[in-house]
Amino acid sequence: MISALESRIIDRNCEALGVSLETLVDNAGGALHRILSKEYAGKKILIVCGIGNNGADGFACAKRFGRKATVALLLPPEMIKTNAARHHFELLDRKPVMFSDVSLDQYEVIVDCVLGIGARSPLDAVYNDYIKKLKKFKGRIVSSDVPTGFGTRDSVQPNVTVTFHDTKEGMNEDNCGKIIVADIGVPEEAVHVAGPGDMLLYPLPKEDSHKGENGRLLVVGGGPYIGAPAMAAMASLRAGVDLVRIATPKRSFMPIASMTPNFIMHELSDDILTEKDVRSLLELAKKVDAVLIGPGLGTDEGTMAAVREFVLRCNKPAVVDADGITAISLMSVVPGNVIITPHKREFEDFSGFALKSCDLLEISERRNVTILLKGVTDVIVRGEKKKTNRSGTSAMTVGGTGDVLSGIVAGLLSKGMDTFDAAYLGAYICGSAGEKAFKELSYGMTATDVVDAIPKVLKDHLKG
Repeated sequence: MISALESRIIDRNCEALGVSLETLVDNAGGALHRILSKEYAGKKILIVCGIGNNGADGFACAKRFGRKATVALLLPPEMIKTNAARHHFELLDRKPVMFSDVSLDQYEVIVDCVLGIGARSPLDAVYNDYIKKLKKFKGRIVSSDVPTGFGTRDSVQPNVTVTFHDTKEGMNEDNCGKIIVADIGVPEEAVHVAGPGDMLLYPLPKEDSHKGENGRLLVVGGGPYIGAPAMAAMASLRAGVDLVRIATPKRSFMPIASMTPNFIMHELSDDILTEKDVRSLLELAKKVDAVLIGPGLGTDEGTMAAVREFVLRCNKPAVVDADGITAISLMSVVPGNVIITPHKREFEDFSGFALKSCDLLEISERRNVTILLKGVTDVIVRGEKKKTNRSGTSAMTVGGTGDVLSGIVAGLLSKGMDTFDAAYLGAYICGSAGEKAFKELSYGMTATDVVDAIPKVLKDHLKG
């Protein structure tokens, strides 16, 4: 079962894979025609089409019926609003009639292809009138994908719904009648591999939003290593976070503070993170929406203990990266909403199993973490959910790209995304930024070049 948003994501990913929306619509029309021909052979059929992609499904179906079915438009043809609908409308052999001119008593079957998923209350009067008329119809009603008005206060009540690729969220026999799922040729990759369609998940700011409402992140890192927390923090800013705080030991405080005025800096008590810093970190966590802990912390025993105590007591969504993963590997169950971002060795240390011999889904469920396993193909799992990501380039083995990834993922988490979506979308954005940097700089690219390319990825994918 998929949501309206997931359906749109799949459509976009299909197009990126070379399967056009027009092809999907044609396949949907073909599936609808086959089912209608089998179930209602010899019946008088009226196909009622809207002005969007649901109407396009109806046009594609009607093309196959020729003169054996009548096509009715709910609204004038000049109001057709999608390219797919216009394309399939123009392929019709027979001029449609207007629904307002039709006597429904002449027909035994009405095929409802007016509104698809994503309809919102209140519906316009023309749709409400259409729904009322169909409720008085004595024959059979077949809806395409979902009944018109599905998800609003009122909708068409069909005898059968032919839905495409997968059932849609909220569908049942009470609101859809008999449900038939039709295959329309959606590639597996469009569903299970992160692609450009998944950018629809990105949390766009509201036009009237204020500072801090689009993500506030705390990065806890540094001490032995200086660049890692700064790289992660800048990546999160480039991913669209409003405010980033960095809590870092004395040794790394001034070097990081001098890099840019964009960070809000907090100095810890010693040259490394210690348990006496946990209380102040928990107070800082109250001021943010999510936390990233681990980059550059090192593996001192006191630091490891501090990380475990902080993760145990922090009630904010968190990304645990790098040395932080080593620290929490001793915790049998990780509390809260936590993402870990290990490479192969880090994962094996965390799980206690060789990668080839373990079940990622089982480890995720048992340890209560979302896992973003980094590799040539990233694997993201949370409980029963699994997605892969193939964006990126071999040049991203350069030092610091892991910190860039954790910063992007943590930034998305701070913007309100759940752990699974933030993890796989973050992996896709990071890999895509790496591809852009590589295209310009080849193997001379650095992690900071990947950071600089993040806004270009957002600009390309979020335009319009």
